[in-house]
Amino acid sequence: MPSDTMTPGLSDAPVAPDHSARNRVVILLLLVSTFTMILNETIMSVALPRLMSDLGVTANAAQWLTTAFLLTMAVVIPVTGFLLQRFHTRTVFIAALSFFSFGTLLCAIAPGLPPLVLGRVVQACGTAMMMPLLMTTVMNLVPPDSRGKTMGNISIVISVAPAIGPTLSGIILNLLGWRWMFWLILPIGLICLAAGLAWLKNVTEPRKVPLDILSVPLAAIGFGGLVYGLSTIGEGHGEEGGMPLWLPLAVGGAVLIAFILRQIALGPKERALLDLRTFRHKIFTVAVVMMGLAMMALFGMIILLPLYMQNVLGMEPVQAGLMLLPGGLLMGLLAPVVGRLFDAHGARKLVIPGSVAVAVALWLMTTFTPETGIAMVLASHITLSAGLAFLFTPLFTSSLGSLPPQLYSHGSALIGTIQQVAGAAGIALFVSVMSVRSAAGIAAGLDEAHALSQGLQAGFMCGAIASLGMIAASFFVRRPPDMQDGGAPMGH
Repeated sequence: MPSDTMTPGLSDAPVAPDHSARNRVVILLLLVSTFTMILNETIMSVALPRLMSDLGVTANAAQWLTTAFLLTMAVVIPVTGFLLQRFHTRTVFIAALSFFSFGTLLCAIAPGLPPLVLGRVVQACGTAMMMPLLMTTVMNLVPPDSRGKTMGNISIVISVAPAIGPTLSGIILNLLGWRWMFWLILPIGLICLAAGLAWLKNVTEPRKVPLDILSVPLAAIGFGGLVYGLSTIGEGHGEEGGMPLWLPLAVGGAVLIAFILRQIALGPKERALLDLRTFRHKIFTVAVVMMGLAMMALFGMIILLPLYMQNVLGMEPVQAGLMLLPGGLLMGLLAPVVGRLFDAHGARKLVIPGSVAVAVALWLMTTFTPETGIAMVLASHITLSAGLAFLFTPLFTSSLGSLPPQLYSHGSALIGTIQQVAGAAGIALFVSVMSVRSAAGIAAGLDEAHALSQGLQAGFMCGAIASLGMIAASFFVRRPPDMQDGGAPMGH
């Protein structure tokens, strides 16, 4: 077999029958590990008030537990495109789980806030590597005609873990101390690490790709500045901090432009840290734009809906968490079904109704008041969850499936980066609009509950307007090129 039939650095050979068991083990290990890590990412949202009390710190200081995590993710994810080409699957997996487990241990034993923030940063280094590793590995191991089913399982990881994180956190805080959030996650991380050491086999061939040294700090400052600026706006609720709120956004935006120009120049030379030639593929571009809008809606809702239920409807944190559970579970149940539907019917028949359902749910949320019934809140959240379930699997599969194999790792890293930036942007936009509108309501003489209700309506309105863009984009999503002929793999 001549060597030019293989893509350099990535195995694009047919999945041999004797490798199918190995591949199932690899994908299962990656799925369980990624689910644990993403669950850990959102578990802190409900815990901040308890941590402020136990550690004797201010709200702004406690928010660094979330900000530092997001910041590290935004800095590390762009580098994973290089790491996945340069190192074996097994090496990257063990590094990711080692970082995550060590960071979790640091968090569990942290005597104060600075060591706790350090632990979150170390955790985030591992988390940032895992998601692109999972998606790139699936694209290399799973033939095109059955990718939808596997990507459905990945959608469970991406959508259900953030949805049930706050619920789980609320239950743990009610029964145990905040350290137990880490003591309960640590054994899962260590078991995954031990299983990887015992059973994980290499499934890709690394190649010596050059690392452009200048691109690394440009990516770190560009993406990091953007996420930090957006997070500061979202978490500060418009308060003045030590520096102007616009400064990190301006610096991050300017450096990001320099990073993009450098990647465009380095792409044809095969030296880009993040190869932006992925955006030459129209299916990838449309799917990524829709995914960004969907992540904005998901993360904005994860912040605003608990605020509404607790501060307007007067629910306890555990009650609010349990209210979000049916939607999270529904996303999990629908994801494999949507994956099979994608394999049979393609993307557009799923993403159009999915984006309509998301829009309907967000427009319903714009009508929430202190008098709204719990049944309406639950129905809106379940509708939103169902709509997102119909979006994530087709968008992941179509976006990466439209790329040539040598760009899988870059596409995975770009999707991960855009998810982080879009999530931070969604939180910043929703919370900032809510804060401004609530302040105006209080100034006009409204009581706190009605003023906050008006602010939340305005925040949900931002998501509802963005959802109209999703509906428009959904008509342009296509089946990946290697699935055009009724799902049969081409060239396999």
